[in-house]
Amino acid sequence: MCATSFEALRNDGEERQSDMSSGPRVLLAGGGSAGHVNPLLAVAAHLRDRGMRVEALGTDTGLETDLVPQAGLTLHTIAKVPAPRGLNATALTFVPKLKATVDDVERIIRTTGVEAIVGFGGYVSAPAYLAAKRHGIPFAIHEQNARPGLANRLGARWANIVGLTFEQTKLEAKRGITDVVGLPLRREIEELAVARRDPRAREDARREAARELGIDPTRPTLLITGGSLGAQRLNDVLSASAGCFGADIQVLHLTGKGKTDGVEKTVRTSGFSGTWKVFDYAHNMAAMLAAADLVVCRAGAGTVSELTALGMPAIYVPLPIGNGEQKLNAHAHVKSGGAMVFDNADFVEKIVQLYIAPLIASPHRLEKMSVASSQLGRIDAAARMAELTESLLESNPQVIQ
Repeated sequence: MCATSFEALRNDGEERQSDMSSGPRVLLAGGGSAGHVNPLLAVAAHLRDRGMRVEALGTDTGLETDLVPQAGLTLHTIAKVPAPRGLNATALTFVPKLKATVDDVERIIRTTGVEAIVGFGGYVSAPAYLAAKRHGIPFAIHEQNARPGLANRLGARWANIVGLTFEQTKLEAKRGITDVVGLPLRREIEELAVARRDPRAREDARREAARELGIDPTRPTLLITGGSLGAQRLNDVLSASAGCFGADIQVLHLTGKGKTDGVEKTVRTSGFSGTWKVFDYAHNMAAMLAAADLVVCRAGAGTVSELTALGMPAIYVPLPIGNGEQKLNAHAHVKSGGAMVFDNADFVEKIVQLYIAPLIASPHRLEKMSVASSQLGRIDAAARMAELTESLLESNPQVIQ
């Protein structure tokens, strides 16, 4: 693959998802955030390539309501039943609501003939695991984060297979198989990662992406992204620090929807004289990654896994809420020398001046970081999870009681 056509990748994905099959039926459970939905869709594509009939389980409020049907998959929805955080009114109704939701999943299993379940964590996965256990069908789990969530910790007690993104994740199948597979990548990222392993294909992809984005493929390019929701801290600090960058630098800045206001004006008044392109959302993320030399971003598991698979140097500013999983997600990448990490509270203009601006202007340092990143990255996680799922169906093991 000497060149990567991003339009061709999108079309190829649509054609693959439209394939019909009469093979075994698998239900994939996951929803809410892109971190759960994207790996689900990645594994679904590989399962369908293997001739399986794939459907999805989610809620009627998450991203899956748009992304799953767009991928050509049937979406079954159940109620969202968050676990209570303490003894309160919610705790009193939790058990009956959970039981009703598990009953709903069992009804889906019976009526559709599901033969195995693969869960990706989140609200819908716990009922799926409990229904699979009760109904006597095998199930696999994929845990994306370095610090596992509640649903997957529960499911690991009975799972036949647990697939991990990070080696340091403390989660294992108590009575089954545990394997470090990496994070299943979106098809276009997976194929770009393969292309970037070859220097000529990597350069071809960069030139095509630059043409699509209207930038110069020969100039250093910085990508700033806080994900689909954006990261206000990154937006504010980097735009205010634009004057630290040289005139030959190009910046692709994804602010998040509704967060572009003020960024362009701040950049203009900073004295920056290079090219700074502002977008609220990326419909062509593969092209932006193909064009970039360095990425400044949060440290969600999907982001870290994609960047290491692509061999990208990164500056991580982990989200300062939650249970600290983002900093843990970035740990191995930083330790390898392929990335740097700064706490959100410490991320100020001085960091841009001392670390980011000199780095984007140093091709030699970026190349060393790129090599370190690519040695850490995994490309075949979606194929590996599909293979493990197929093994469930081939052996048809009984769920351990």
